[in-house]
Amino acid sequence: MASLSESETSAFVDTPSGKIHYHAAGEGTPVVMLHGSGPGATGWSNFNPNMSVLSESFRVIAPDMPGWGKSDPVTYEDRDHVKAAVDFLDALGIEKAAFIGNSMGGATTLKVAARHADRVTHVVTMGSGAPGPRVNSPGGGPTEGLKVLHRGYREPSVETMKALCEIMAYDPAFATDELAEQRYRVLAENPVHVTNFAAGFGRPRRGEATLEDIASIKQPSMIIHGRDDRVVHFEAGLRLVSTISNSRLVLLNRCGHWAQLEHADEFNRLVRDFITNTPGHAGN
Repeated sequence: MASLSESETSAFVDTPSGKIHYHAAGEGTPVVMLHGSGPGATGWSNFNPNMSVLSESFRVIAPDMPGWGKSDPVTYEDRDHVKAAVDFLDALGIEKAAFIGNSMGGATTLKVAARHADRVTHVVTMGSGAPGPRVNSPGGGPTEGLKVLHRGYREPSVETMKALCEIMAYDPAFATDELAEQRYRVLAENPVHVTNFAAGFGRPRRGEATLEDIASIKQPSMIIHGRDDRVVHFEAGLRLVSTISNSRLVLLNRCGHWAQLEHADEFNRLVRDFITNTPGHAGN
């Protein structure tokens, strides 16, 4: 298996939601991979260890969502990642795809699956939230991880990116200086993204599915969550699997918010088997 490079997989496409940068490789069933909201997040930073493996079986596509990476900026008021995801499919001529989403990307995946059921065959989320009261996790205010994430936008620096990486992962080995510098470089190159995202602090979160949306999802769904996630407590995974009728939960010990990175080999096996051997569903 040859490793893919960032440059060889890079492309842009114009959509009604703006110009979207993305990485793509492989052929066959389209699999769209949506990154989280952390400062410096991109399709490549969230999924590059997965693309090389999964592209042997699928057409994998990892966009920078509007407001992140090399894609066009978008204000808090105009940010609509559900519309952007559908526009992205249309621009690439993709009728329907399996969707994989980490954190914010998982929230988008769930809402696209509910509101545009005919475009989504399979749902995979990692570290995604779920509406409803918190029972086993702290109930007041942002989690420890979200506080660090916000600080990364308010005080962008290599040091705050290092702190972000340390809290996102269970294993400190994943919080490398290289990753911290990469994420800071993305921020420094796109300061308007930082300003636009920070403008939403203290305001209602955008793009999240309602409980009714989630209960309506009929696509086969795999909910993956880290037992040691300090950004979104694994209780959210329990709520999702109890609400989505055709779902299963994979709870990984010694795993933080980045299951696809910390447990890349297992994640790749799970996703490949799930999409290949579970009949997809796309319809209203």
